[in-house]
Amino acid sequence: MKTCKLCEQEVERTSKHHLIPRTVHRNKWFKKNFTKEVLHTTVDLCRDCHKEIHRQITEKELGRHFNTIEKLRTHENIAKFIKWLVK
Repeated sequence: MKTCKLCEQEVERTSKHHLIPRTVHRNKWFKKNFTKEVLHTTVDLCRDCHKEIHRQITEKELGRHFNTIEKLRTHENIAKFIKWLVK
């Protein structure tokens, strides 16, 4: 069993989520503001959390404003989803 870093539930499988989406890595703003190490940082998420993040937040928003687990948890809709999911 593995643990989802966002909802903290035990799950069979997780997937790697880039905290700063790969689609924005070539963007000048991201290159200027983040190191290569930070750009390539991933976290293990359950399938449900991973899908919900990409459903709720654009790639650019993810990279600029929700690039840590803590920041993701502050997103209103993600917080509601996590609360619902762990019930």
